[in-house]
Amino acid sequence: MIAAQDLHTEFQFPQEADSQLSSDTDLEDPDGKNARTGRGMAAKKGKKATGDKAKGGGAGKGPGAGWMNGHHQKNGMENMTLFEVVKMGKSATQSVVDDWIEAYKHDRDVALLDLINFFIQCSGCKGAVSGEMFRHMQNSEIIRKMTEEFDEDSGDYPLTLSGPQWKKFRISFCDFIAVLVRQCQYSIIYDEYMMDTVISLLTGLSDSQVRAFRHTSTLAAMKLMTALVNVALNLSINMDNTQRQYETERNKVIAKRANDRLELLLQKRKELQENQDEIENMMNAIFKGVFVHRYRDAIAEIRAICIEEIGVWMKLYSDAFLNDSYLKYVGWTMHDKQGEVRLKCLTALQGLYFNRELSARLELFTSRFKDRIVSMTLDKEYDVAVQAIKLLTLVLQSSDEVLTAEDCESVYHLVYSAHRPIAVASGEFLFKKLFSHRGPEEEGLPRRGRQSLNGSLIKTTVFFFLESELHEHGAYLVDSLWECASDLLKDWETMISLLLDEPMPGEEALTDRQETALVEIMLCAIRQACECHPPVGRGTGKRVLTAKEKKTQLDDRTRITEMFAVALPLLLAKYCVDIDKVTNLLQIPKYFDLDIYTTGRLEKHLDALLRQIWEVVDKHTDTEVLEACSTTYRYLCNEEFTIFNRVDIARSQLLDELVDKFARLVEDFLQEGEEPDEDDAYQVLSTLKKLSAFHNAHDLSKWDLFTCNYRLLNTGLQNGDMPEQIVIHTMQCTHYIILWHLAKVSDGSSLKYYNDYGDIIKETMSKTRQIDKIQCAKTLILSLQKLFNEMLSDLGFNFDRSSSAFCGIKELARRFSLTFGLDQLKTREAIAMLHKDGIEFAFKEPSSQGEGGPPLNLAFLDILSEFSSKLIRQDKRTVHMYLERFMTFHMALQREDCWLPLISYRNSLQVGGDDDTMSVISGISSRGSTVRSKKSKPATSSKRKFCSSSDAVWMNREQNVQTPVMMHSPHLTSTVLKDPKKMRAEDSYSGAYAMPTEQHPQQASKHKSLKKTSCNVYRIYVLHRRRGSGLMEDDEEPIVEDVMMSSEDRLEDINEGMDFDTMDIDLPASKNRRERTELKPDYFDPSSIMDESVRIFCIVQ
Repeated sequence: MIAAQDLHTEFQFPQEADSQLSSDTDLEDPDGKNARTGRGMAAKKGKKATGDKAKGGGAGKGPGAGWMNGHHQKNGMENMTLFEVVKMGKSATQSVVDDWIEAYKHDRDVALLDLINFFIQCSGCKGAVSGEMFRHMQNSEIIRKMTEEFDEDSGDYPLTLSGPQWKKFRISFCDFIAVLVRQCQYSIIYDEYMMDTVISLLTGLSDSQVRAFRHTSTLAAMKLMTALVNVALNLSINMDNTQRQYETERNKVIAKRANDRLELLLQKRKELQENQDEIENMMNAIFKGVFVHRYRDAIAEIRAICIEEIGVWMKLYSDAFLNDSYLKYVGWTMHDKQGEVRLKCLTALQGLYFNRELSARLELFTSRFKDRIVSMTLDKEYDVAVQAIKLLTLVLQSSDEVLTAEDCESVYHLVYSAHRPIAVASGEFLFKKLFSHRGPEEEGLPRRGRQSLNGSLIKTTVFFFLESELHEHGAYLVDSLWECASDLLKDWETMISLLLDEPMPGEEALTDRQETALVEIMLCAIRQACECHPPVGRGTGKRVLTAKEKKTQLDDRTRITEMFAVALPLLLAKYCVDIDKVTNLLQIPKYFDLDIYTTGRLEKHLDALLRQIWEVVDKHTDTEVLEACSTTYRYLCNEEFTIFNRVDIARSQLLDELVDKFARLVEDFLQEGEEPDEDDAYQVLSTLKKLSAFHNAHDLSKWDLFTCNYRLLNTGLQNGDMPEQIVIHTMQCTHYIILWHLAKVSDGSSLKYYNDYGDIIKETMSKTRQIDKIQCAKTLILSLQKLFNEMLSDLGFNFDRSSSAFCGIKELARRFSLTFGLDQLKTREAIAMLHKDGIEFAFKEPSSQGEGGPPLNLAFLDILSEFSSKLIRQDKRTVHMYLERFMTFHMALQREDCWLPLISYRNSLQVGGDDDTMSVISGISSRGSTVRSKKSKPATSSKRKFCSSSDAVWMNREQNVQTPVMMHSPHLTSTVLKDPKKMRAEDSYSGAYAMPTEQHPQQASKHKSLKKTSCNVYRIYVLHRRRGSGLMEDDEEPIVEDVMMSSEDRLEDINEGMDFDTMDIDLPASKNRRERTELKPDYFDPSSIMDESVRIFCIVQ
C-alpha cells in the first residue's frame, strides 16, 4: 500500500577493505537465527498488492498482549494510542516497541496504520488516518487531508511546546524510533513493507508546507537514519567476522577442512550482503529524499537537526560517511545565518577532530574551511565563538602545522575578552599551543624551583603577557588560564625563586620589566585562588562554592600564608624602591590567614614584614604606595587575632615618629622672620602625604593633627604664599579629621539605617515573591493604583501625562517590572494576574463625558505597559483578547491624545511573528532569492487558554458585565494550490517567502464567505523532477549569509575539488554483490499532488 521512494541507485564498493573493528564476536541475533529469515519468508510469499490486507511473519500468533484495536493496554490501564503512551513516558520504550511488533506480526496493516497515526499525532495534527483512507486513498490525498485538518490557528506543536513534559516527549519520541529499528533489525525491516511505508511517509511529510509536519518528520527521518547506520555498522562487523572465519577455514589443510562449514559461511556472508544492500537502499532513500532538501530548510531548527545527525553518522560509521562528499554539507552550513545551526556544525566537527584517527582524514576539509572556522571565533553569537575556539584547539592537537601563526594570534588576544567562556576557551587554546609541548631536554627537570619545567613555562607566560601589550589586564589573563593551568599559576614557589634567586651560569636573567610583570601575575594568581571568582566584568557576582571548592580555597590560602610570610619581607627588601612592584607586593598580606603567624610560629617573619613596611613608608612619597602600606596595616591590626598587639605597637611607633616629625617641620616651616626654602616645603609635604594616607584608613584623633593643619591653612590664608600641594594635602588631612570626629559623634547610626532601608525593602519584596508570586504581583499593582488615585486627587482627571508625578509612577512601574527577573515562565501567572487587575482598574470608572469619552483611569494603561515585556508571546495574545472585552468598536477607531494610553498599551501587546517561531506554514528557501518575509498572526487566532491554574479567574468574568468584543478578520491559510490560469497579472511575484496581508476590521465582512482553503497569500511551487518538490532545489550549494563579513570571498573556490552530485551511500568492504531491489514508488511524493506542468512561483496578492 504505502511504499518508499523510487530511487534507483548504483554503489561502488571496494572489493577488499579491513574494518577498524577486529572482534570475532558474531553480532547477529542472539538466537543464532539467520538475519535474512524474515525477508526470506516475505520473498517466498510474494508482495501483497496495493490495498490488500497483508498478514505475515507471525500469522499463527494472536495479537500482542499490549495492544487491542490499535490501542495500548497494560496492567488494566485504559486504552491509549501509541502517541499517548510515548507522551506519558511512564512505560518503558522497550515494552511499548515489543507490543507493537507483536501486533505487527498479527496484522501488519493495522499496526502500520497505528504507526502512521503516531507520526501524524506527534506533529500536533488533530486528524487521523482511518483504515478506509489507508486502503483506498492515494497517499498524496492522505497528506492533503491531514493538512486541511491541521489546527492552523496555533503555531505550537509537541516539538515546540515548553515545559518538562514536552522535553521528555522529544527524548521519548527519538528513543522510540531507535528502539523500534533495533528490535526489528533481524527480520521485519527486511520485509519490504514496514520500512518502505515509514520512509515514504516521512519523506512526504518532510516536503509539506506545514512546519509542524516538516519539523516532526525530519526529526523522525534523521533519527531513523541514525538507527539504520547502527544496523549497517553491525552488519559490516558481522561481514568482517564471517569473512575471517571463512578465510581461516579455507586455509586449513584439506583433511581438516569442513566443507559444510565453508558452505554455511558463504551462505551467511551472502545473506549479510543482501541485508546490507537493503539497508543501503533505505539510507539512500532517507538521505536523498529528506536530508538534501531539509538541511537548507527555511526553519533553523530543521537545519540544525540535519547537521547534528550527519555529524553522528560520520563519527559512528566513518568508513562510509567520513569523506568530502558528506563533509561538504557541514562546511557549507557553517555560513548559516542562524547561530544555532552554526553551533551544530561546530559540535559535529568537534566529535570528528577529537579522534586522532578520524582527524587524519579531514585534511582536505580543513584546508577548505579552516579560514571560516577561524573567522567564527569572532562570531556575534558567543556560544558559536566558544565552540569555534574549542574546535581550533582540537585541530591544533591533531596537527601543529595546520594553523598558521596568524591564525593562532587571532585566538590569543581573546584571552582578554570580557565574555568569560570565550576567554576560558582561548586560554585553553593558548595553553595547548605554548605550554603542552615538551622537548626531550625538558624531561627529568625538577618539579619545582627556578630550574624546573614550570620555571620555563612561567617565563613563557610573562613573555606572552608583555607582548600582548595589555599589562593592566593581568587578572584577565590569569582568569582565562585558571581552569587549564591552575597548577602552573599556583606554583608560587617557582615564582618566588625566579624573583629572589640568582640566575644559573648561562641562564638569562629576567629584566626589570619582566620582573614587574611576574609580580603582577603572581598577585593575580593569589587573588584568584583566595577569592574564587572572576575579575570585575567577567561575572554576574560571587557564586556559592561547593564543599570541594571551599576546601581547595582554604588549602590554597594556608599555603600562600606559609610561603609568603617568609618570602614577602625578602621581596620587599629587594624591590623596596620600585613603586610598581612594592604596590603589588603590599596587597598580598590581605589574603593571609593571620592565625598561621601564631600557630606556625612565624612571629619573627611578621616583625620582619612590619620593619619592611616601615622602610617603605620612610622611602616613598607616592600616594599609591603609601595607601597600600596603610591598607596593609589596617588588615593586620585586627583585634580578632593574637598578633593585634604586636602590629598595633608597630603602627603606633610609626605614627608617633611621623607626627613628631610633622610637628617639628611645621614649627620650623612657620618660623617668623625666615623664608622657608624648597627643601623645608618638600619635607612638610612628604610627611603630610604619609599622615593623610594613614588617616584615611586609621583613626589618628589622639595625635591631634588638627592644630598643625590649622596653623598651615591659617598662615597660607594670611600670607597667600603657601605652596599649593601643601594646601591640598592639608585640607585633605583635615577632611579626614572631621570625618572621624563625625563618625564618633553620630556613631554612623543615622547614615547606616538610611542606607540599609532600601536593602530591607528589596529583601522584603524578594521574600514575598518567593512565598506567593501572584499575591506579590497584586500588591505591586495595588500600590501603583493607589499612587495613581492620589495623583488624580491632586491634579485632577485632565492631568498632563508628562508631569513629574505621572512620570514618577511610570518609573516606579518600570523598576517593579525589573524585579520579576528574566525567567518569564516562572512569573507567567503573576504577570498575567497583574495585567488583569490593571485592565479592570483602567476601565473601572466610566467617562464623565458619556459613552464617547475615555474612561477616567484610562491613563493607567500607560503605566501598565511597563509590564508588557514580561509577558510571553502566547500570553500577549490572551491579554489582548481580555483587553478587547472592555473595548467598544468606537474605542478602537479613536486617535485623539486622550486615547493614546490605550493605543500604546495595545501596541505593547502586539505579537510579531517570524518563520522560526510563529508560522505553521513556512515559505521556500530559494537559490534565487534571499528575501525573508515574516508571517504574522492576529491576536484572536489563538484557541489555547492562558493558564490552566488561572482559567477561571482569567477568562470567566461576571456575566452581568457586557463588553463588546472586537471583530477581527479571519486568519486564512491556503493548503491547496491556486489555479495558475486564474492568476491576475499583478499576482506574480518572485519572493522567497510570502506573508499574509493584514485586514482592517471593517473589511471582515468581505471575507466571511471564504472557505478555509482561500488565502490572501498564495505560494505555488513548480517541479520538473518527479521525485518531489521539497522546499528547495536538490543538492545545490546553499545561499548563505556570512554573519561576520561579506560571504563572497569566503565562498570563493569553496567547492573546488568537491563532488557536488548527490552521493549514494556506499558501505565499505562487501563482496558477491547482487542487483539492488528498487523501492516501491513513492505515493507520498508531493510531486504527485501538483500538476507537473505548473511552474513554481510565489504569488503574493
